[in-house]
Amino acid sequence: MGRAGCRPQVRKYLHVFAIGIQNTLVYRVNFLFRAAFGLIPLTGTLFVWRTIYREKGEGVSVGGYALASMVSYYLLVTVVDAMTAVAEDDWQIAADIRDGNISQFLLKPLDYLAYRLSLYLSGRLIYTTVAMVPVALFLLTMRADLLPPAGWTGILGFAFSVVLAGLLQFFIAYSMALLAFWVLDVSTFIFIQFAFEYIASGHLFPLDILPPTLAAVLRLTPYPYLCYFPISIYLGRVTGVDLMQGLLIQTGWVIAGYGLARWMWHRGIRHYSAAGG
Repeated sequence: MGRAGCRPQVRKYLHVFAIGIQNTLVYRVNFLFRAAFGLIPLTGTLFVWRTIYREKGEGVSVGGYALASMVSYYLLVTVVDAMTAVAEDDWQIAADIRDGNISQFLLKPLDYLAYRLSLYLSGRLIYTTVAMVPVALFLLTMRADLLPPAGWTGILGFAFSVVLAGLLQFFIAYSMALLAFWVLDVSTFIFIQFAFEYIASGHLFPLDILPPTLAAVLRLTPYPYLCYFPISIYLGRVTGVDLMQGLLIQTGWVIAGYGLARWMWHRGIRHYSAAGG
């Protein structure tokens, strides 16, 4: 397809992106309160870690993290989560399949994956913009404990890694939702996947504090690249060759996630059509 043929395709999904923004803006107040009240458990987590470090004594580290590094880690988890987390996308995709709404997309010159990705990006744009108001104020009050990025390498590597993390997050959620082609209720699978992701991605705690063998096993999965890896770049815990290698692995997982999503879609559509969808 030439450049002239690509332009209508790009405009089509930009239009979907714009519609997604308009629809998402309706929930901006909900997003504001969600982000603000989401800081309450974060405050409790920081209080627990401060207590742990205080009882261990001055200058102690846990998993190689000093108190400032640990506090910065959890603050950055909030930032990364705001920019990349999948909100209702997986549930909406599963509902489209379960309710038969997917049929209308099969009759239109529209790629469903690109359509959902456009909606995901528009939703993240609005949510991040709104959520950054309370999050920025919270970070301002915690500025004494928030470490600066590890130079320009840390800033650029963190930004690039967050983009990859968002794409990986979407492809994982998209693939899980496509199980609705074969399973009537995908909620169990989504909850199990979320519970595992919450631990393996480093949302609950840095993977460095786990036993080395367990941490090494988790690093063989895509989940650490959703949160732990971008934050490690920011904090300067991953540099040089390890940084480049990590970004290549993260890119590989994104490509694998995209491939899995395409494969499941084609298999699911065949099953859907055979079942009379």
